[in-house]
Amino acid sequence: MSTLTELVAAHTKLSGQEVDHLQRVVAEWQMLADLSFADFMLWIPLPEEDTAAPAEETRFLCVAQARPTTAPTAHPEDAVGSIVTEPEHAPLRRAVADRRICREEEPRWHQGIPVRRETIPVYRDSRVVAVLSRDTNLAVARVPSPLEIAYLGGAADLCQMIADGTFPSPDSTADTQTNPRVGDGLIRLDTGGRVVFASPNALSAYHRMGHAADLVGAVLSNVTRPLARDPFDASEVVKRIKAALDGKPSLRMELEAGGAAMLLRALPLRPRGAPAGALVLVRDVTEVKRRDRALITKDATIREIHHRVKNNLQTVAALLRLQSRRTPNEEARKALGESMRRVTSIALVHETLSLSVDERLDLDEVVDRVIPMMTDVAITESKVTVRREGTFGVINSALATPLVLVLTELVHNAISHAFAPGARGEVVLLANRSAGWLEVTVLDDGRGLPKGFSLERSKGLGLQIVRTLVESELDASLSMRPRAPIGTEAVLRVPLLRN
Repeated sequence: MSTLTELVAAHTKLSGQEVDHLQRVVAEWQMLADLSFADFMLWIPLPEEDTAAPAEETRFLCVAQARPTTAPTAHPEDAVGSIVTEPEHAPLRRAVADRRICREEEPRWHQGIPVRRETIPVYRDSRVVAVLSRDTNLAVARVPSPLEIAYLGGAADLCQMIADGTFPSPDSTADTQTNPRVGDGLIRLDTGGRVVFASPNALSAYHRMGHAADLVGAVLSNVTRPLARDPFDASEVVKRIKAALDGKPSLRMELEAGGAAMLLRALPLRPRGAPAGALVLVRDVTEVKRRDRALITKDATIREIHHRVKNNLQTVAALLRLQSRRTPNEEARKALGESMRRVTSIALVHETLSLSVDERLDLDEVVDRVIPMMTDVAITESKVTVRREGTFGVINSALATPLVLVLTELVHNAISHAFAPGARGEVVLLANRSAGWLEVTVLDDGRGLPKGFSLERSKGLGLQIVRTLVESELDASLSMRPRAPIGTEAVLRVPLLRN
């Protein structure tokens, strides 16, 4: 399914600022849908050059859709991407032409459901750039309650502000993942900051913060200030409530009181520019904060473990280096050097993970740190340079250690066997990544594979380690073949999407 931005770009000539405004509207409209007990759809009038229809039959494209969580939907079908003509939906064109909210006098039937539609012009920079339709399912009889009246009153004011071009404000940023929602708790304030309605969830949230009495009739800032644990937070939340009453948009803030953690967000209400109080959304995030703290502690512990493992491995590598220097036997010294190199490669992975905020790492960073180590080996045996081409990207820690070991062994194998002592040459690590695969090719311009070479029958320790890791840890495939005109290429293909 195409996104709002893709549909608007493909069918209209709206400016970037106008598209940004539509994105802000969509970011807020789940709140509008819940307050209205209605479906919302965002319609864009198509330019006349895109249609052969006469002007009185303007076509409208649906670019986004939201359903309420507080009432049955009026549109069980997905309407995004559909195009309608004006005779089918006359209120859409009237909203554009009259620049005001239009309401159908009589309900219409849609897929056997009686629906009442209102259309709200989305005003931006002195012109209507889109139309919101608010469609209410009338099949379920509703008895007006204080909650429903308060919800609908808040929705009416916010919809009028959309038609005025004052909501959402460019200064506000809606986070649909963490912002308080209507069902979490809603408080309506009058122009003096006094509570005229508090939903049961909002009242429960304040009870958890330590306020035992009812909220209705109280000045919310006066109630909230003494509850806050931190005086700075108390002053800040009062400041934001008063700013909303003055018509200024407010970002959400977190407040800790009475052992509970709350998110509060104040929304100014100024339909047609006249002060009408504010809406305050409250969300209890006490349990979320507790889980976050547990995850932070766990994450810090994991990073500390990686740090200690790295230190221990570096100690082992230093001991191997010391033993290598004291060993008179050349073969034993070489074996100790190879072991030191392998241990150092693993230590580099753990060092990177100790600095990561999650169990993922940038493999380019690790490979770029391993390459100088490979070059040091090359200097002692031949005059070979090692370099990387392409991007490995970010991978999870389960793949990191075996993959780095395999790459280290393949590069070392190329340096040790592809070139005569003192010969010049080059080894290239070529990375090619797609959504599901990472393909790495180790290329050299050396003397090629020996006659009768078989990867499966090779007795070398390095290639045996590679085969074991490729099959058991990476679930990957590896092939080695001659490279034209000279040299060898080893191709490693690793799946990134694993069960």
